[in-house]
Amino acid sequence: MSLPRVLSVAGSDSGGGAGIQADLKTMLALGVHGMSVVTAVTAQNSLGVQGAWPLPVEAVRAQYRSVVDDIGVQAVKTGMLASAELVEAVAELIGATDAPAVVDPVGVSKHGDSLLAASALDSVRTGLLPVATVATPNLDEVAQLTGVRVESEDDLRRAAAAVLAYGPRWVVIKGGHLAGDAVDLLTDGSEEHWLRAPRYDNRHTHGTGCTLASAIASHLAKGLPVPEAVTAAKEYVTGAIAAGFALGTGIGPVDHGWALGRGTPEA
Repeated sequence: MSLPRVLSVAGSDSGGGAGIQADLKTMLALGVHGMSVVTAVTAQNSLGVQGAWPLPVEAVRAQYRSVVDDIGVQAVKTGMLASAELVEAVAELIGATDAPAVVDPVGVSKHGDSLLAASALDSVRTGLLPVATVATPNLDEVAQLTGVRVESEDDLRRAAAAVLAYGPRWVVIKGGHLAGDAVDLLTDGSEEHWLRAPRYDNRHTHGTGCTLASAIASHLAKGLPVPEAVTAAKEYVTGAIAAGFALGTGIGPVDHGWALGRGTPEA
């Protein structure tokens, strides 16, 4: 029996907590076969991003075609795309692929480091969001893309409408930066799902956005409808946040393997 196949198109995180590394760990944990198109190489750790080097468009296109044309995919997930040229190329590739696409419009890292050129924002709006089955912006990315500032839970619906205006079929507005419970709004403009989870007192949350988007893509690849896929992904990432652990001297990652069980090391 072949496992469902999910392709991540994203940047590499040398610290292993976010990006391609987080995506592949999430896919393994959720029982799908993860594959990758590396769009950029970063030097990063628990303290932040020390450097980022986008790959040439032809290298990204070649990786994508190599995987899709031979192996095939049941879902695609995008993360860090860095430049307008890469955004446009990836949007074109996804638009020609018969599989659901989860777009995480990565703009800023957990530490506040910019991961998307300002010149690429229009390409995200006009090229990438229109081919998304589900878009998963956080509140900073909503403000970047639409100008809508979310100050409270009441603003989430307005933010969702602003993102949906660019063409994704569904949007998840991630309210993790608000006070109180961790509340996300999933909507297609007519149907709404409010997803709530307790907020854990744990600063080690590096990779949360990558992990959620990859989990959604994994569940879509298994054939779940969007509301069920997003609900299951929210449960997975909530557990990963609760189990987040210290790594280095800054912000550690969520634990992608929290649900797999941990063996006891030999003495």
